[in-house]
Parts: sequence; structure tokens; C-alpha cells
Amino acid sequence: MMKPLQTISARPIKGYLREGLKLTAFTLAIIWLVSGNNSTTTYNWQWYRIPDCFFTVASDKWLPGPLIKGAWITIQISAVSLVFAFVIGLVTAVFRLSNSILGSTVARLYLELIRNTPLLVQIFFIYFVLAPILGIERFTSAVLALSLFEGAYTAEIIRAGILSVDKGQWEASRSIGLNFIQIYRQVVLPQAFRFVLPPLTGQAVSLIKDSALVSTIAIYDLTMRGQAIIAETFMVFEVWFVVAATYLLMTGSISLLARILEKKLHLN
Repeated sequence: MMKPLQTISARPIKGYLREGLKLTAFTLAIIWLVSGNNSTTTYNWQWYRIPDCFFTVASDKWLPGPLIKGAWITIQISAVSLVFAFVIGLVTAVFRLSNSILGSTVARLYLELIRNTPLLVQIFFIYFVLAPILGIERFTSAVLALSLFEGAYTAEIIRAGILSVDKGQWEASRSIGLNFIQIYRQVVLPQAFRFVLPPLTGQAVSLIKDSALVSTIAIYDLTMRGQAIIAETFMVFEVWFVVAATYLLMTGSISLLARILEKKLHLN
């Protein structure tokens, strides 16, 4: 009996060692590349100039640099878009599951239209076509495009979460006299939220990454600020490494908060 158990337990250990070696080799390669000490490249590394991209000192005051300003714009766009995407997704999911033919048809058309066209095309359409007609600014155009795009995927996530709730919960809710809104608010959505939290976290991470596309309509977010710095200083590798690390910090923070919330929900 001991021999099979040893054979089975050795497999995951070998897998962990293999993955650890790969991660170590990748990390060492990155350190070697960014250190600027290798002789295979003539690129002039200028890491000492990166701090000025975050903060500058003027008249004994710390002033935010271009990357901080760009990151703040990215956070604002992502946060507002995330709220609207959740609202749009929730409403669309409810319409999609409703018995109303009109509501279900409108929801389905919205989902098919948004999910089958590129986000970049939607951004251009809203900014160059709808924005002049409606008189909306760049920031609003970016938020609208991201909200509609991410809301379509959020709707399917929420719909799957609602369907995962046992039918007996619906029947029990109706039997005690709860109306449609009360059933969703007090019974269905709290239970569905436990199931949809992980995929919603992934969608939030995707939204932050997709927000980089708003730089195409001259919004000075993190990506646009990085491009401007590169055009001025020619620090291509340094800036893109730092921009990527900043996006990683944002998305990692979202994932960490979601894990903490998920543990609390399971404990409760």
C-alpha cells in the first residue's frame, strides 16, 4: 500500500519543482535583461530617470509625474466603467431570463452585437460617431465603450450565477409572498454572488487591461503617458517595463481583494 501512495505523491512534487525551476529561470533572465550589464546589446539603459516619471520635486514640494497622472486616469476610468458594467450586466441578465419577449430579444441583440465586434471598433464608433451627436467628451466616451463591452460579458456571468441557484429557492420565496424584486434582492442575488465572484474578478482585471485602448482617442491614461515619455526620452524598454508593472499592481490588487472577500463569504 505504501508504494502506490509514494508514487502518487511524488508527481505533484515533481510538478512543483519543474514549475519553480521555470519561474526561477524566467526571473533570472528578466533580471539579466534589465540590468544592462550584458554585452550582447548596445541599448543605453537609463533606469535612473524612471523616478522622475513618478514624482518630481519643485519648490520643496512633491509633484506627481506623468506616470502617476496617467495611472490615476486609468483608475478613474476603470472604476467608473466597472460600476456601470455591473449595472448593465445585471439588468441585461434579468431581461435575458425574463418571460418578456421584448426584454429577452433586446438583451440577446445587445449581447450578440457587443460580443461579436472588437472593442477598438466600438471605441471609435462611440467617439467619432455618437460623441459629436450626443455632445459627450472623451472621458465619457471611453467609460461608455468600456461599460457596454464589459457589461455584455458580465451579463452572461451573472446569468450563469442566477441559474445556479436551486429552483426550490424560487418556489419557497414565492410561497412566503415575496414579489419579483424581493426574490432577486433578498434570496437569489446573495446566493448567486458567491458563484460569480471569481469570474467577475477576472472580468474586472480584463477591464483594467482593456482600458489601455482608450489611449487611441487621445486620453492621457497610463499607456498614453508611457508613449509620450518614450517619444521624448527614447527609454523604450524601461518605460514599458514600468507601465506593465503598474498594470500588474492594479490587477493584482483587485485579485487580492477578491480573494479576501471570497474567504469571508465562505466563512460566513
